[in-house]
Amino acid sequence: MKLAVIPTTQEMKFLSQPLNAVDAGGVFEGYASLFGIADLGKDVVMPGAFTDSLKKREASAVRLLWQHDPATPIGRWLSIEEDRRGLRVRGKLNLAVERARDIHALMREGAVDGLSIGFRVERARVERPTGLRRLEKLDLWEISVVTFPMLPGARVETVKQVPKNLASSIRATAARLFS
Repeated sequence: MKLAVIPTTQEMKFLSQPLNAVDAGGVFEGYASLFGIADLGKDVVMPGAFTDSLKKREASAVRLLWQHDPATPIGRWLSIEEDRRGLRVRGKLNLAVERARDIHALMREGAVDGLSIGFRVERARVERPTGLRRLEKLDLWEISVVTFPMLPGARVETVKQVPKNLASSIRATAARLFS
């Protein structure tokens, strides 16, 4: 029996290094959406699409979920804001929740780093020649940590780390440098 090799156009991108700087608090940052870039479903979020939603709903009211599952909240969003690049987020995993501890460990290993938005479209237009749907106004309900984001560039970028005994580390370094 001969097996056919089917070429694929799927591109995989991985972190160059694992996010092993995860602190005990589980705080992380990244972009949940990037402006002007088509996702795998041909949606393009336009700058300002989240403005009204963020005015009426604070970051703490937007749910932090695992894989868009409303039965699996894993923490809370500390900040959500639009900048020139996209929707910048800062979240905190609730490490008292077993699933959040699992995700925390996966983030440390670089195995999970995707982010994905859950929203209701309030205004969009479809470009006939390309089939792209330009999302101009969105009502943001949730942002999930996911294995495979629809927008490949929507990723956790950093996991905040506060070294244990920071003060003693600074003193020890200063003593080595200035002794």
